[in-house]
Amino acid sequence: MPGPAVDAEKVPFRSAKEEIRAGVGVEGSEGGGGGGGRERPGARGHRQDIVWRNVFLMSLLHLAAVYSLVLIPKAQPLTLLWAYFCFLLTALGVTAGAHRLWSHRSYKAKLPLRIFLAAANSMAFQNDIFEWSRDHRVHHKYSETDADPHNARRGFFFSHIGWLFVRKHRDVIEKGRKLDVTDLLADPVVRFQRKYYKITVVLMCFVVPTLVPWYIWGESLWNSYFLASILRYTISLNVTWLVNSVAHMYGNRPYDKHISPRQNPLVTLGAIGEGFHNYHHTFPFDYSASEFGLNFNPTTWFIDFMCWLGLATDRKRATKQMIEARKARTGDGSA
Repeated sequence: MPGPAVDAEKVPFRSAKEEIRAGVGVEGSEGGGGGGGRERPGARGHRQDIVWRNVFLMSLLHLAAVYSLVLIPKAQPLTLLWAYFCFLLTALGVTAGAHRLWSHRSYKAKLPLRIFLAAANSMAFQNDIFEWSRDHRVHHKYSETDADPHNARRGFFFSHIGWLFVRKHRDVIEKGRKLDVTDLLADPVVRFQRKYYKITVVLMCFVVPTLVPWYIWGESLWNSYFLASILRYTISLNVTWLVNSVAHMYGNRPYDKHISPRQNPLVTLGAIGEGFHNYHHTFPFDYSASEFGLNFNPTTWFIDFMCWLGLATDRKRATKQMIEARKARTGDGSA
């Protein structure tokens, strides 16, 4: 069963205790919580330089993904199942790992589970856990402002992928420095993954997905690489980005009509439970990210299973009374 419910006032971000170095890692690396390109010192206003390297690499990646589609009929069924399995691992590394565990601390995970989620997060290649979580906390605290890395008020394209094509707005960097991230820095798993991020990404995102079908059931390296690595990676990126774009623009707002995030069933299905976004931004501490528990929420299924195995504890939940009171006070009246 989930752990004790908590009060909303006890969950939001704490005041800063140290400054952190912003914009580290690959320039404009991919991801749902990670940031766009590093901003040059002294940038002013809304002007953000285009990072042409990112534009080129993302264009190349998506062209390769389109080409991968023609390989699907030529691949062995086991290869397609493996690619989908890798997609699920990738998703869990973001949803159960960087998002619900490290960004929001909505449950606790023991060392074996943290190691597994860190490996899955490297397979996702959406910035290391530290940077993803830091920028996601900024996104929540300053949602739909210039301090939000993927501010949805700047339009669908920007919130979906365009934010990766420009250097970070200086507000993202400045606000990020003021957040308390000592909990992230105190986790040896987070520190290890950050230190060896490039190596773990190469292994988990590209080498392992490619070699397994080739070595075990004789799939061609060509098919393995384009289907289990390139196509799977591209789809997982866009599914994550849908949370930033579609789930901030389309859907109802039964919990808080005054904020942008919406409930979007299609995003929920694609992002294994992350589409209950109006609920999540209203109750960010809830480990299920949804009022409806296990319904259409594979990430919650996974966390609950880990609790059953004894690898996760202290799941936080909003109480029924808290939810109903908030819906009555600020909801849009939809179900």
